[in-house]
Amino acid sequence: MVLEMKIPSPGESITEVEISQWLVKDGDVVRKDQTIAELDSDKATLDLPAEASGKITLKAHEGDSMSVGDVVCLIDTSESITEIETDETESNIESIKEEKTQITQSENISVTPLARNIASEKGIDLNEIKTEGQKITKDDVLKAVPAMGASSDDSRSETKEKLSMLRRKVSERLVSVKNETAMLTTFNEADLSNIFEIRKKYKEAFLQRHGVSLGFMSFFTLSVTRALELYPDVNSMIDGDEKISYNYSDISIAVSGPKGLMTPVLRNAQKLSFSSVEQEIKRLADSVRNKTITVDDLTGGTFTISNGGVFGSMLSTPIINPPQSGILGMHNIIQRPVAVDGKVEIRPMMYLALSYDHRIIDGNQSVGFLIAVKEGVEDPENILMGGKIEKSLGLT
Repeated sequence: MVLEMKIPSPGESITEVEISQWLVKDGDVVRKDQTIAELDSDKATLDLPAEASGKITLKAHEGDSMSVGDVVCLIDTSESITEIETDETESNIESIKEEKTQITQSENISVTPLARNIASEKGIDLNEIKTEGQKITKDDVLKAVPAMGASSDDSRSETKEKLSMLRRKVSERLVSVKNETAMLTTFNEADLSNIFEIRKKYKEAFLQRHGVSLGFMSFFTLSVTRALELYPDVNSMIDGDEKISYNYSDISIAVSGPKGLMTPVLRNAQKLSFSSVEQEIKRLADSVRNKTITVDDLTGGTFTISNGGVFGSMLSTPIINPPQSGILGMHNIIQRPVAVDGKVEIRPMMYLALSYDHRIIDGNQSVGFLIAVKEGVEDPENILMGGKIEKSLGLT
């Protein structure tokens, strides 16, 4: 029986995908549930598992765009897997024999001393030189010397490849943000000394209790959700002539993966504890890097946090993640001299950036929001934890 495999629906809003990479060749034998291809959508990269065991016939090429329901390949389930594998093994053995024969023949070709010297001076591999006789001569080597002005440096090369559907969609969205929003960026800085002290004191107990590290993202995420409650315009979006405001915070977390930057969503972050934030961020980040992230995990989001500091960025102007109206940019932490109570002290400082759509967010809202985030990360014990560190960290 020949089974037609069709493009499945990755999600409600996705109608088209692109064949990113075939993991099998035409005529290969596959087993049920074996991943045979990677599909790119405008939101995520998805694995395509074989629906049955048998011999596969590909009906599309890498880079082809296909609609949901299109036939992507055929699987002949009547083929005997054992017989096919035996045939392939015999074929591989014959190929190896042919390769050995070719190597043996090439070893029988001799090289004149002059030809060997010239090849050595010019950096030419004798194995790459073709000759019509049984001996490589000076003339054979000279024919292989690059023409004047040509480079023999193999390290100089160019490659050309089609951008993935995900990358093209991200590009379109970023350009649209620049063209369709009144984007501004406001900056501030935060002293993270108190976060460092809390992490130093409780990180081991936190890891043992919850199975994840106590990182910086939980402090910033909870500071952001608090700031969004204080400044709801930052948690709003424009829809035509209307403004949509949300009484919840679905925080998109920018994660760098094999296919580029993705923004999985932390649902109802305003209700999450420190441990829940860290566990969920780890799950989402692992899913992005392992290419197992789902479309549902990437859909939605009311505000975005991007941490360029993990790559060493000191300062940047992050681009809004549409249709959202704001994005917080975190940066690297640098020990810098700052004035504290009239004295100069060395403190772990981070620059913060808030890019926002000025059509919907006024300057006082944006500045107030960023100050609220600064307050939360500078005094987490009182502002985020209500003076109860161990209880907030789930250690009591």
